Amino acid sequence: MNEVLEQVRKIGIIPVIAFNSVEEALPLCKALADGGLPAAEVTFRTACAEECIRKIHEEMPEMLLGAGTVLTTEQADRAMAAGASFIVAPGFDPNVMQHVIDKGGIAMPGTATAGEMQQAMNMGCDALKFFPAEANGGVGMLKNIGAALKSAKWMCTGGVNAKNVNDYLGYDQIIAVGGTWMCKSDVIKAGDWAKITAMSQEAVDVMLGLELGHIGINSENEAEAMATANLLGSLLNKKVAVGNSSIFVGSKEFEIMKAPGRGKNGHIAIKCNDVDRAVYHLGRRGVKFDLDSMVNKNGKNIACYMADEVAGFAIHLVQK
Repeated sequence: MNEVLEQVRKIGIIPVIAFNSVEEALPLCKALADGGLPAAEVTFRTACAEECIRKIHEEMPEMLLGAGTVLTTEQADRAMAAGASFIVAPGFDPNVMQHVIDKGGIAMPGTATAGEMQQAMNMGCDALKFFPAEANGGVGMLKNIGAALKSAKWMCTGGVNAKNVNDYLGYDQIIAVGGTWMCKSDVIKAGDWAKITAMSQEAVDVMLGLELGHIGINSENEAEAMATANLLGSLLNKKVAVGNSSIFVGSKEFEIMKAPGRGKNGHIAIKCNDVDRAVYHLGRRGVKFDLDSMVNKNGKNIACYMADEVAGFAIHLVQK
């Protein structure tokens, strides 16, 4: 996948912003980045869009910027010259999209039907905007289309919010969603940057869906493992099930290792909705990962250990 689109996929949620003034650009983007969303699709619905993109690109180069609501080749040229890494349109205009591609840019046309999507893909568009997503059938529609267009990749915008974001991101062919729920216009006008940071962090937490998976406890041998498992099973009135290298208690809330495994005392598994996104976002929070421990199954990363132990326990992310 294109490097920019891979970054879009890892970030997962791309805030869509219609700036009212250039003065809003930096504080708003800093608030988004502080909340875990270092990206923005700046719409060309307002006169200051181009200058906002330029200012953000120059002073916050770590911010991934796209230009949205691009309707003409002239707007596309201005947006790319200002620093936009990808161009998003509300509809599929072949002339505009081909112009962006010819200039070496990433064109993301708005599409709503399989016919538009197929034409855009054949033109060379690596990702498509599905808009308006909810009004056009949502993720259910894309799953039907995706069964035929297996190489299609979508960013969905229009009706996506905190309640349904994981319905969209749970489908592998959807690389990201665009939304405004973490940076609503009235909050921007009020300059309440702290609220935008808090809403962005909440959006990331909802997207990641982190929760305790199980606790693994190291043992010296199988006999010790069985004794520990039976004790926990008796205390909690949970079943004990013997596996190849470990013994499970309950619905696998506890995994008792038959021999010492990773971690001084054992390991803790944290479930997440997407390992790659969790590694990216937790990395931004200062967590280091042992990328050599990454487990891939059928082309998808499903597990990865953190580099450091916590209280003698190794910690790893696992795909739900």
